[in-house]
Parts: sequence; C-alpha cells; structure tokens
Amino acid sequence: MAPLRELIRTIRTARTQAEEREMIQKECAAIRSSFREEDNTYRCRNVAKLLYMHMLGYPAHFGQLECLKLIASQKFTDKRIGYLGAMLLLDERQDVHLLMTNCIKNDLNHSTQYVQGLALCTLGCMGSSEMCRDLAGEVEKLLKTSNSYLRKKAALCAVHVIRKVPELMEMFLPATKNLLNEKNHGQLSSSQLVPQLVRILKNLIMSGYSPEHDVSGISDPFLQVRILRLLRILGRNDDDSSEAMNDILAQVATNTETSKNVGNAILYETVLTIMDIKSESGLRVLAINILGRFLLNNDKNIRYVALTSLLKTVQTDHNAVQRHRSTIVDCLKDLDVSIKRRAMELSFALVNGNNVRGMMKELLYFLDSCEPEFKADCASGIFLAAEKYAPSKRWHIDTIMRVLTTAGSYVRDDAVPNLIQLITNSVEMHAYTVQRLYKAILGDYSQQPLVQVASWCIGEYGDLLVSGQCEEEEPIQVTEDEVLDILESVLISNMSASVTRGYALTAIMKLSTRFTCTVNRIKKVVSIYGSSIDVELQQRAVEYNALFKKYDHMRPALLERMPVMEKVTTNGPAEIVQTNGETETAVLETKPPPSGLMISRFCRYAGFLFPTGIPSITAYNKNGLKIDFTFERSNTNPSVTVITIQASNSTELDMTDFVFQAAVPKTFQLQLLSPSSSVIPAFNSGTITQVIKVLNPQKQQLRMRIKLTYNHKGSAMQDLAEVNNFPPQSWQ
Repeated sequence: MAPLRELIRTIRTARTQAEEREMIQKECAAIRSSFREEDNTYRCRNVAKLLYMHMLGYPAHFGQLECLKLIASQKFTDKRIGYLGAMLLLDERQDVHLLMTNCIKNDLNHSTQYVQGLALCTLGCMGSSEMCRDLAGEVEKLLKTSNSYLRKKAALCAVHVIRKVPELMEMFLPATKNLLNEKNHGQLSSSQLVPQLVRILKNLIMSGYSPEHDVSGISDPFLQVRILRLLRILGRNDDDSSEAMNDILAQVATNTETSKNVGNAILYETVLTIMDIKSESGLRVLAINILGRFLLNNDKNIRYVALTSLLKTVQTDHNAVQRHRSTIVDCLKDLDVSIKRRAMELSFALVNGNNVRGMMKELLYFLDSCEPEFKADCASGIFLAAEKYAPSKRWHIDTIMRVLTTAGSYVRDDAVPNLIQLITNSVEMHAYTVQRLYKAILGDYSQQPLVQVASWCIGEYGDLLVSGQCEEEEPIQVTEDEVLDILESVLISNMSASVTRGYALTAIMKLSTRFTCTVNRIKKVVSIYGSSIDVELQQRAVEYNALFKKYDHMRPALLERMPVMEKVTTNGPAEIVQTNGETETAVLETKPPPSGLMISRFCRYAGFLFPTGIPSITAYNKNGLKIDFTFERSNTNPSVTVITIQASNSTELDMTDFVFQAAVPKTFQLQLLSPSSSVIPAFNSGTITQVIKVLNPQKQQLRMRIKLTYNHKGSAMQDLAEVNNFPPQSWQ
C-alpha cells in the first residue's frame, strides 16, 4: 500500500476531474479490500487516506467502523488517526456513538495526558447529548486536575457539554470559578463565569510585553475580545453591572493601539459593548468617536463596519453621530458600492431641520453621479427628507424638480402624484412652478415623471405661463401656440410612454378653458387622437370630443382648476387617486353629480369621485414583530398592486439585520424593492418600510408566503408565514 504522501502527489497530477475520480475509485477499492482482510498493519494509513479523500468531497463513510478499531488500539498513532476520523466522519445520528462512549470513557482515565486530550477534543467536537450525560463526570474531574494542558481541553469540552445538556451547568460551576484565577490564558478563554472579568481585563491592558501572548504589541487580543463579549451580555439591562464596567471600558477604548487590525478588533468589540449596556453618555460619545476614526481608515472593511455600527446607533445617539457628518458624507464618494450604500442610508438618517439644505446639496450631487442601482433609493430618500424638513415651499419644489431632472426615470410610482399634490397646495408658487417645469422639458422628454408633472402643471396653470405673472424669477414670454407645440411634441415623441401621452392630451384639453386664441387647434388635436391605436388615448380623445360637442356648456365647470388636495388617508374626507395616468382629487360631496352626466372621467374632474381606498392588513404579528401591508394601484399599470410593508418592533431591544422575503404563485410576478433600513428600533419608536410590486394580469386572489430573518437579543431569528387575508380590492 502506497503511503499517504504518495497518494496526495498522485491525485494532484490529475488533469481533469474525471481522471481524479478514477484515481480515487481505484484507491477506495484497494482500501475496501484491505479492510475486509482485517489488515491491522495498514489500517491507520488507509483511514488517513480516507480522511484526505473525504476532505476532497468524496464519500468515506465505509471507514467509520475502522475509526473505532483504531480508537480501541493501544498505540497512540492509531488513536490519533482514529479520533480524527471520528470527528470528521461521525455525527450525532450515527449508531456507532454507543460503541464510542466506552472507548472515550477509558481514554479519559488513561495514564497519558495526550490520550486524555484526544478523548476530550473528540467529545467536545461531536459528542451527542447522551454521550455528554454519560461522560460529564469524567470531564468535571479533569477540570479540577492540576495539569494545565488537560484543564484547558476539559474547559473547552465542558462548554460543549453544557450546550448539549444545559441542566448539567451546575455540575461545572465550582470548577469554573477556580479557572478565573488561572494564569493560563487558554483556560481563561474557556471560562463561562465572570465575577472577576473586569480585573482580568485590566491586568491584560496594563501588563507589559509578554512574548507568550503578544500579538502585534497587544497582550492576548483573543482573550480581550472574549471578555468584552461576555461583559456585553452581562451588562445588558443591568444598571449595576454596567456601572462596574464603565471605567475598564473607557481604559480599553483610550489605551488600545489602533495602528494594527488587532487593536481595531478590540476597539470594535469595546464599542459594541458600550452601546449594548447601560453605559454613561460620555462613554457612548467616546465609542462613537472611535467609529468616526474608523471611517478614516484605509481598510474598506473597517469603514463598512463603522458605517453599519453608526447606522444602528444614530437613533439613540443622534447628536454624537452628527459630529462626524462630514466624514460620513465623504464616504458617498467611496469606490466600494457597499460603503456607498451604508453611507447613503446613514446620511439620510442624519438629515434634520438644521442641516437639510447642506445635506440635500450633497445627496443631490450623489444622486447625479451614483450608479443606477442607487438612484431609486436615493431619490425616495430625498423626497421623504424634503417633505419632512423643507425650510420653504419653493425650496421643496426646487429640490423635487432637481431629482426628477437628474433621475426621473428611476423614481418610484408615488413621486408624480406627491409632487402634483405639493404644487397644487402651494398656491403662491403656481406661476413660478409652471414656468420652471416648462423650461425643464424644452426639447428633452427622456425623464418621463418630469414630463408627466410638467404636462399636468401646464394644463392646470397654462394661463399663468402665457401671462408672465411670475414674481419669483424673471418671467418668460410664451405664446399659446408655443405651449401647445410642447404638449403636441410630447404626444408624438418616441420617448413618451402611454401614460405620459395621457397626461399631455388631458393637459391640452384643460387648456381649452384657459386659452382664448387656440381653441380650434385644441379641438383638431383631440379629434385626431380619436382614432389612435393606443386604446387609452383613444378613449380619452373620444370622451373629450363628446365634451366639445354634447356638453360644451359644461366644459368650463368640468375642466376648472383642481382644488387643494389632501394627503391620502384611510378614513379621511379626501384622498389623491391615481387613475390612468392622472392624479385626481376624490372629495366627498353630499350632493349627487349633475343629472345626465354619465362619463366617469368628467365626474372625476368635477370633483364627485368617492374614495376608493384599499384597507390595510396586518400580515404578521408575533414575538413583538408586527408587519402591516398598505395597498395602492400603480399609476402606470392597473394590473400592478403596490404593497408598502411597515415593520415595527414593540420589544425593548432593536431587531437588527432584518430581511423580508416574499414569494407568490407562478401566475403572479413580484418585485421586491430595497428596504429603508435593516434595523427595527425598539419600543415602536420607528419602522422599516419596503415596497413590493405585484403584477396580477389574471386578477386572481392574491396569496403570499413570507420569510422573516433578523437578530434579536443576541439570537438569530427566522420565521415563515402565509398571508391569505388580502382585501378583494387589492387584486380585483
């Protein structure tokens, strides 16, 4: 039988995977034959070969019993390979565990420490709960031995035993307390009780150079990290424990060297501990300043970690994070897309009434230069921030128009109706806005949402445009024919979507009551589109023609200027309705529509459309996590339902790394957009929002399966749920 090294050398000469498989199969056949012959001489070598083949991904299960035979051998070299094979080839489902228990028990009481060490390592690696119960006494006995080599391995094994059988913890408590007085760092790293952790950590950071434990000039960083993690667990929601840790955490934060990654790892764990316990405000500021220094590090991984950590703390320590705003904004220019995304999310979290102008300037510059995958999220973030913190209506309108001009093709469906509502409610800005929009679309129809808003505004306020009444900036001289030229160009442009053409045709129709010299031209344009191949456009034109011919006396009233709009509310008196590319106000009226007026679109213009809101639902409510669904129809495709999820957290701790996934039957198509954040704040102090678009061309009842994953209280959580209570209005 060839030795292991020769087998490795031979396998490495294989030029193809097929050639390698042939070599492995040939060698396995020889090994099987040797096992059947009970060849004790080469059993150890053959098992070692099997382990190598197992590492390459080939089956080696037929060597399990041979591992047990090696473990039972009196030779140390046989036992070493046998135990290694047991750790690699056996798991808790194997019946051979029953056979191993006696072998391990004998070796735990062996006279040679290295044999005892092999048995401890194996039990600590793959021991089942039954084995742990049977052998816990032997492990506890070795935990008290005077041999430091065995104590270290016994401590590690005891951790596995406690994880498998938690009720055995009491057995190990007395011995574990004694381990905290050890000078052997390996044993300290294994300890689970920490009444003296603060003292140990202080000794570590204050001690001088020790070659045995030094890593890049820092004394045993591995032990420091473990102590910090354990302090984090002990100090959470515990005022007394947190107070006892404050001084040592401050010392670690100020005395740890930051020029090497080893020091950065300790500082990061220190920051996490400070943020998780009930620490003093000054200590939290110190922790955030450390993260601020991380943002200047050349290592992009450290910068990413810092941004992620700051994003988690910005809600609770907003002012401290604000001090690093300029550094965070600089990260928007980073070449790494992951860092850019985190910097963008954190930048939006930092926007407030005091800095909104400066932050929006930076974010608009980022929107102009960022990759396409960022534009939709960035545009939505700017819309929300501008709505919440706008210092004036003119600034608000200018900002939204800048977004539409820069990234109009990437904005979400609700951007157009929201801006139209903003413009409508800003009565004093109508002349200024329509003039700005008219100039914005001159000769460029590529940004469809911008063209839609401009068409709507020109239709509503075209009279203000031609009259030159703008006081906010120098008015422009525009004739009625020039305005109609623009709208007709939108109608015939290859870049115009069907919904955009609908906006333009409706705007032309509205101008028939605002212009005086071009009514005949408007009638001609409307008449031409009565035979359009676009069914939606054709329907509009036919209805508008009927308005000119049969209801001309009612035309001024039906096409009068839209009233002030109110935001969408579930139970409120009015709401914005998006229908076939228009944004229309739905006002509850006590009187019926005029008799004889049967065309539904006219009723909408007259303001007699009753609200058609879709009720929201609670899709999930469990373990403090609540997820609500709200619904609306897409303004570009009536077969698309836009679902906005809102995830809230009623527990006392944040839920982090939240991921929402959804699946629908094959007859549907689903698009899941990026969430607003990955952290759900505690005490219902904030929400995560995420948009789902569902295409339902067959108008079938909507069903959805959702998967939720997140971290909470130090544990990874995952749950599946079915959502079958969608309201009929959401899919009919």
